[in-house]
Amino acid sequence: MPTMCQDNVFVQLICTIQYRVVKENADDAFYELQNPQQQIQAYVFDVVRAIVPRMNLDDLFEQKNDVAKAVLEELEKVMGDYGYSIEHILMVDIIPDAAVRKAMNEINAAQRLQLASVYKGEAEKILLVKKAEAEAEAKYLSGVGIAKQRQAITDGLRENILNFSHSVSGTSAKEVMDLIMVTQYFDTIKELGEGSKNTTVFIPHGPGHVRDISEQIRDGMMQASSSNV
Repeated sequence: MPTMCQDNVFVQLICTIQYRVVKENADDAFYELQNPQQQIQAYVFDVVRAIVPRMNLDDLFEQKNDVAKAVLEELEKVMGDYGYSIEHILMVDIIPDAAVRKAMNEINAAQRLQLASVYKGEAEKILLVKKAEAEAEAKYLSGVGIAKQRQAITDGLRENILNFSHSVSGTSAKEVMDLIMVTQYFDTIKELGEGSKNTTVFIPHGPGHVRDISEQIRDGMMQASSSNV
């Protein structure tokens, strides 16, 4: 049955009606109405067209059961006098105009796209935060590892100096340190030469330069020790 809502939207309502003849009033049902189906349909149209124009389309979808209940109550009062009992009314479907359905679908699609964009933005935000946290944690662990490595090197050098001083009489800690620095210097030169992916590196080389390097390192260590005191 076609009708119009309060917001000027034409809709088509489809409903099913279950009714039966009351056994005690079978004579009335047979003689009073010539076409009961047409009479029921007319009453349904009358009730629907009285209720639906007072409702918006959204309200109609939400309250379709209330519309069916109002139709049922009206039919029970009217058709009961003719020997009919209205058992049940079901509002099967509400079909708006095609243009309105298209607009409703577009609105729904736009809302879902907007919601999807919000979720996507939140997900990207979480990924960026987690990535930043992971990078910060990696840098922290790298710093801890480097600090432990340097501490281990320092402890090893200290132990080597003490062992060498005890094993070879007449040697001072400075002489042992110079010897270790020379050894490490040549090990570094060797690694630079053996590396397959190393680029050309120009460094000063000679006995005097080795002494200068050891003095610079020793001075740096002494300055660091004095600053910690």
